[in-house]
Amino acid sequence: MVRTPLSGTQHALRAGNATAVIAGVGASLRSLTHGGRDLVASFGADEVRPAYRGATLAPWPNRVVDGRYAFGGVAYELPLTEPRRGHALHGLLAWTEYAAIDKGPSHVTLAATIEAQTGYPWRVAVETTYELSSEGLRQVVRARNDSETAAPWGTGPHPYLLGGSGPLDEWTLHLPAAQVLEVTPDRLIPTVLAPVHSDPTRFDFREPRRLGAVEIDHAFTDLTRDADGFATVVVTDAAGCGAAIAFDDACAWVQVHTADQPDGPASPLHRAGLAVEPMTCAPDAFRGEQSAYDPGLITLEPGAETVASWEIRPVG
Repeated sequence: MVRTPLSGTQHALRAGNATAVIAGVGASLRSLTHGGRDLVASFGADEVRPAYRGATLAPWPNRVVDGRYAFGGVAYELPLTEPRRGHALHGLLAWTEYAAIDKGPSHVTLAATIEAQTGYPWRVAVETTYELSSEGLRQVVRARNDSETAAPWGTGPHPYLLGGSGPLDEWTLHLPAAQVLEVTPDRLIPTVLAPVHSDPTRFDFREPRRLGAVEIDHAFTDLTRDADGFATVVVTDAAGCGAAIAFDDACAWVQVHTADQPDGPASPLHRAGLAVEPMTCAPDAFRGEQSAYDPGLITLEPGAETVASWEIRPVG
């Protein structure tokens, strides 16, 4: 009997000189290349996915602080899946095997269901389609509330973009965001929404510039968009080669993380890619009633559907 790899069923896609592999566990983007060049930090098929690389996050991206929230006047408590900081991290499907319901040479549609449970008592059907072309890899996430009451919802991806060759410190970042959500240094609990020019060296990349040694693990918003409503974040090396991610106006936020690890350079994951995570809602959006800003939490009514999309493209 053929054993399924630890990362789940493998779905290989090809279009021209572009290739991608989607792993079934977490509907994760395991690898993406264009012209033989890696656009995202990859991981092995028989490897436990490190640092949520490429995972599809639902029904919330980022954190629910302390795993506790209230919705519709009822208090709920989620399992703490980020023990070091004591939060519920990246939703409920990151370790679920999605089933393929449609597949071709350059596309695959995967489906999973969030079953009602103590901390999230709603059934939500989730489908995601990856479609590869010579221009890039597009992902669409659709959700439908199959419960009898409204459900809180958010989603987003977790790719680590590669800015060409060389170390992350030498990459150039273009991040067209005017505001950043500040957090506590220890537990990354959101505090206040601030203009990026309040700490320009760390946060203001509205004009492309070198990352250097800055450490970022923050959500950004107030994004500049094109005529079609897409915001684009770009990371490149000195030669202008790298990757970009463009996301539609369903995603009002984007988390950027320089992938700093607690044990520093001793970890092979340390600053090994730039996490750029479009999100339909802010970190800790499930507790958004406590915020002085709109966290963008979606209230998904019974039978209602919602859609968000993004695309990773080669640069240079």
